[in-house]
Amino acid sequence: MPVQSNSTPQPAHDLEHPLSIDDWPSRPAPGPRAARPVRSRTSAAWFGVCVGALVLVALVVFMMQNTAPVEVTFLGMSGAAPLALVLLIAGLGVGIVALVVGALRIGQLRRRIRADRRSTPLAR
Repeated sequence: MPVQSNSTPQPAHDLEHPLSIDDWPSRPAPGPRAARPVRSRTSAAWFGVCVGALVLVALVVFMMQNTAPVEVTFLGMSGAAPLALVLLIAGLGVGIVALVVGALRIGQLRRRIRADRRSTPLAR
């Protein structure tokens, strides 16, 4: 097994650059920076539509691959339905619950803001 020394290695070459300043490759002078595109609500909406379309394609592929019937029981009712349809209905149910909870929270915040505006006198 090789033994390592405790000393730090010394560079074997000079600290000077091997090329003189005249030999350095030339670069074009930096020009004005390109302005970044402005983000807007329209671009955000377009991005959302694109993501939604990709998710929809994935959902269709999932549904096409999961057509085997499954037994479903809910609140005393039972029946058979394709697995993809059962999961789609469950997902829609969760989405509706999330929308209702979000709408209730927005309403609560609006009422609180309205109450704060009424209780605070306008500064003149």
